[in-house]
Amino acid sequence: MAAALVRPANNRMIAGVCAGLARRFGTSPATMRVIFLLSCLLPGPQFVAYLALWVLLPSEDSARDAAAW
Repeated sequence: MAAALVRPANNRMIAGVCAGLARRFGTSPATMRVIFLLSCLLPGPQFVAYLALWVLLPSEDSARDAAAW
């Protein structure tokens, strides 16, 4: 079973989006960050997608608190 898509409480650099995606897809956070930086060389809404994931993905702490209810 794959890990839940949440922003982890540790191993964050800015918001934890890349670390959360890396955990979900089974790669290292550094690899996911490099992929994101390379994707920024291409035209597209990468920064908008990053900001949307920052807002939409729950933090690991809040997801753990919600599961406790």
